[in-house]
Amino acid sequence: MSTLIISMDVFDAIRTRRSIREYKPDEINKEDLEKILEAGRWAPSAENNQPWNFVVVTDDATIAHVIDSIPWGKFMRNAPLIIAIVTDPEVETHIIDGALVTQNMALEAWDLNIGTCWVYEMDRDKIKKILGIPKEKHVLTVLGFGYISKVDDSHACRKELEEITHYGKW
Repeated sequence: MSTLIISMDVFDAIRTRRSIREYKPDEINKEDLEKILEAGRWAPSAENNQPWNFVVVTDDATIAHVIDSIPWGKFMRNAPLIIAIVTDPEVETHIIDGALVTQNMALEAWDLNIGTCWVYEMDRDKIKKILGIPKEKHVLTVLGFGYISKVDDSHACRKELEEITHYGKW
């Protein structure tokens, strides 16, 4: 068995990533989209179940129709593409596994100077109908992606480690 040695600055991406709500109108190029999808595909999952599918949408009319089903997602109207993260509720850990996919995609996008923002509240049944997603599947989230137009650092602060970390017991 070979030893895998990887050198990268993941912490920097984690620390600097922001939720982006303003995108340039430029189309996401195919290579960047494939990297984002690959990052999602390589997310860890319990027992390697990989209980996810991705629905990529670039059609403006379809994006607008989907966004109408997301009360806090109106900012995504100017995203050149959206991706619905769809999970399989037959797998007990589908929500956690899908969250890992979402984080991987967001971090890879950030590395490519592409912004995104997680939204959770939405009319999932309506989105399933619009995108032809099987009834038995779960729409975890819909992410808008676009090259970054503006970064808002107003929420960039974090609690101190001493405030949130407990050693041994609470």
